[in-house]
Amino acid sequence: MRMVVTENRKGEVMKIAVIGGTGLIGSRVVKILNARGHEAVPHSRSTGVDLLSGRGLPDALTGVDVVVNLTKPQTFDDASPAFFRTTMGNLLTEAAAAGVGHVVILSIVGADLVPGLVYYQAKVLQEDILKAGPVPYSIVRSTQFFEFIDTVLSWTSDEHTVRLPATLMQPMAADDVAQTVADVSVGAPLRGTLNIAGPEVFALDELGRITLAARGDQRTVATDDSAGLYAAASGRALVAKEDAVIAKTTYREWLAR
Repeated sequence: MRMVVTENRKGEVMKIAVIGGTGLIGSRVVKILNARGHEAVPHSRSTGVDLLSGRGLPDALTGVDVVVNLTKPQTFDDASPAFFRTTMGNLLTEAAAAGVGHVVILSIVGADLVPGLVYYQAKVLQEDILKAGPVPYSIVRSTQFFEFIDTVLSWTSDEHTVRLPATLMQPMAADDVAQTVADVSVGAPLRGTLNIAGPEVFALDELGRITLAARGDQRTVATDDSAGLYAAASGRALVAKEDAVIAKTTYREWLAR
């Protein structure tokens, strides 16, 4: 999957701060950007940069062209809105002071369509703060990552059964997510939202059966539309709309690697 972007400054090395740059997506984004010849620097609490307190942020943004914010709270509960309100406020204040020309965040396809999930509503709040802020921006909305499916299965399982709702979703590989985030970060600010998704739509209970079979796991998947986090989503809320960029990696291809 590739998307066409308009380069800010063709041929020039861009300095990009990737906050949350040691995580699943961030580490991949840093690797992709550096391989292209840009100067991408990973930042996280482990490297001394904390968006909640603002610690280390001014130094991390000195001389930076673009900042990519991939941070998330430690829990996906009622504390999420306060986390994004504080972290985005700190980031935008310091980015504007440092003269950063572009802020990129990663959000969730359908975040505005699942009012029963406080974390999704917190992501919408993060988007709204960015849109209203002083720095040109891009929002990349992704569907669920393949890499997270095992965790989803673990939420409602025991030694014999995995209970899952038949919620529709369109998951994609972390590598494909990172590729798009990297593309967007070196392009002109979108001043809008780009949706990305995998090539296939699954019911989550079906996805569970495919996953267990690939793992040689003999447990049974029971369809339970009240089970787990994704029971709060209905219809095609988590499925990308027609304007989305569709990745090429299928779930079975990813499982086979």
